[in-house]
Amino acid sequence: MRLADATAEGARVMAVCNACRYCEQYCPVFQAMEHRLSFATADVTYLANLCHNCGECLYACQYAPPHEFSINVPQALARARIQSYEDCAWPAPLGRAFRHQGVLVALSLAAVMIVLLFAATLVANPNALRGAATRASFYAVMPHGAMVALFGAVGAYVLVALAMGARRFRRMARGPSTAQHVAARSGASARLAALRDVLTLRHLHASGEPCTTAEEVRTPWRRRFHHATFYGFVLCFASTAIAALYHVLGLEAPYAVASVPVVLGTVGGIGVVTGTLGLLIGARTRDAALTDAAQRRLDRSFIVLLLLTGASGLLLLALREHRVMGSLLLVHLGLVLALFVTLPYGKFVHGIYRAIALAQHAREERQR
Repeated sequence: MRLADATAEGARVMAVCNACRYCEQYCPVFQAMEHRLSFATADVTYLANLCHNCGECLYACQYAPPHEFSINVPQALARARIQSYEDCAWPAPLGRAFRHQGVLVALSLAAVMIVLLFAATLVANPNALRGAATRASFYAVMPHGAMVALFGAVGAYVLVALAMGARRFRRMARGPSTAQHVAARSGASARLAALRDVLTLRHLHASGEPCTTAEEVRTPWRRRFHHATFYGFVLCFASTAIAALYHVLGLEAPYAVASVPVVLGTVGGIGVVTGTLGLLIGARTRDAALTDAAQRRLDRSFIVLLLLTGASGLLLLALREHRVMGSLLLVHLGLVLALFVTLPYGKFVHGIYRAIALAQHAREERQR
């Protein structure tokens, strides 16, 4: 579905909802909707990324299928949301290339990265993957300078691509809009409110109830698994950052099991693996009407890559004193590279765009 089609359907759905307003207390989508009399591309893009896909509105709607109006807010906004990922992606051709990204594409990319790392290592250091000398010594397999150069270059590109995508989304969501006059002024209080909502995911339990998985079925586990994944990812990033600082200070790896980088990495890895497994299992039992097929493909591809990255990291830590360590390290690094490359073009950006949308919503609420 192209952006024009997704916008048209989103605008139709929001127009009916704006006339009904039965769900106005459920989440910020309906509160922000009330500021608008019509729905341009900017409005639909903004509302789509404000949606947390809790699903409450679908089962409360008197116009939901099989009614002739066929109102399905979660699905309509999911289609507009995923289209916004493509239209905000930088460079644009890569956004289109990853449009239909699924688990197979993600695994194929990871396999390519792993093969390239093995080939480069065998050419540059033929003895790196055998012998006791490489046990527990990551840099005996891949020199520190080579690792910093490779991941520094990829990381810099990813940061630029994410920043450009966020800039494009901000412009798109604040384009010609019937509510633009209330979103013109920013403030620290609005940013803090948005940060609170991002860190707590409070909108995943609409009206104080846990997230829905099917009609009359509510569970808090979707929110909990999101938390485990998010905070596990943050702890893993902190572990890597602290390890880099240790190296600068002359403290060479490997680090003790009780050291800060290892403890943070272990706890973070467990959180990532637990959270992603829970999200994958939960997605299989959740009502398919609550989302869109393309959205599900992007979600699964990102979650699977994140799961494999976390699991391989924990396995690498557990077996770092064994001969298999060198091969495990290259597999883990290949998975990390594949994950990094896909970050600006899939599920990961929804966290950034939603934070921007929540900040805009907080400004609107404070200026009503």
